Amino acid sequence: MEPEKTEQEESIPEILFDDFLKLDLRVGKVLEVIPVPKSKKLIRIMVDFGSEKRQAVAGLMQYYQPEELVGKKCLFLLNLKRRTMAGFESQCMILAAEDEAGTVSVLQPDRDVVEGSQIG
Repeated sequence: MEPEKTEQEESIPEILFDDFLKLDLRVGKVLEVIPVPKSKKLIRIMVDFGSEKRQAVAGLMQYYQPEELVGKKCLFLLNLKRRTMAGFESQCMILAAEDEAGTVSVLQPDRDVVEGSQIG
């Protein structure tokens, strides 16, 4: 017997494994975090992926102080279409979880892996 799906799970379509393989998920080391001027939520995150460095723009200011993220290795999606937010190009997306109480946590590997390591 299969467990019952929540309302949220029912609204999210299942994807094929081939679709999952299209995602470029990697571990990146946060080098620098800069608050975005005139924004209460946005920060710029400079990330090292080993072979390249990229910038992410994320709405994490209310959950993290910049110094809390610097030096952490986190999970990122690299092949999401780039977009400009508050005048800054976001070249990747940091992955985070949010629970029903509104607690937000960036996702991190539980062991030290090399920057640029693929997730899959």
